[in-house]
Amino acid sequence: MGITNALSEALQRKDQDIVNAMGLVKVSKQQLQATREDGWDFLLDEVCLFCEKHEIIIPKMDEMFITSGRSRRKVQQITNLHHYRVELFCAVIDLQLQELNNRFNEINMELLLCMACLNPSDSFAAFDKKKLIRLAEHYPCEFSKLDILALDTELDTYINDLKSAKEFLDLRKISDLAQRLVETKRDIVYPLVYMLLKLALILPVATATVERAFSAMNIVKNWLRNRMGDTWMNDCLVTYIEKNIFREIKNEKVVNRYQNMKTRREQL
Repeated sequence: MGITNALSEALQRKDQDIVNAMGLVKVSKQQLQATREDGWDFLLDEVCLFCEKHEIIIPKMDEMFITSGRSRRKVQQITNLHHYRVELFCAVIDLQLQELNNRFNEINMELLLCMACLNPSDSFAAFDKKKLIRLAEHYPCEFSKLDILALDTELDTYINDLKSAKEFLDLRKISDLAQRLVETKRDIVYPLVYMLLKLALILPVATATVERAFSAMNIVKNWLRNRMGDTWMNDCLVTYIEKNIFREIKNEKVVNRYQNMKTRREQL
């Protein structure tokens, strides 16, 4: 789990750069594969040292593995080495690699890398017209063949306009770009680019952010609060998920809000 810990933490950060995250995915896969091929001896030495330190009996790897709980007549005879290395060590790593490949397949990674080209930071340094057109081609329901041709020209005008506009110099995130386009009415001028931005903003929401929300829901809405209403649950989830924002609110403001909601017999 230590190999994928950096990737896990990076994907949970809302401000994580997509290109860097995809690089971490590739590195994690390579490290897992290298560990599968050459990491067994190192792990075995570490486990043996731990067992010796805590006086735990170490099974001999060349002896036959004894299965508990089932009839030994029906169990295939294997050595301890085969059981611990193949059935446990390699099997666990294979499961991790399979999960990474399922979640970050070629199509998903291409979508994420194309989406990163919309990043407005550093005066739109990540802009790549070919990748953005490729991103639009992944959504045939939103972009017809004529729209793709129009997008080619619109992207040229869009990037020249926004690079020279002072209102777009201080932007850091795609969400900030979409908001600024609406504020300056440029979402009407560049409707196809704005559609790309909306699709790009939907993609992160459909992955890590929603998973964090559902994880929080399992904690907040437990069996004691199983009948809470949607409004009350939403308020609880907001304060739980957005901890950093909620910590900035002083207790006095919360108390005053409750006090002003209605006339009370006692002062809170």
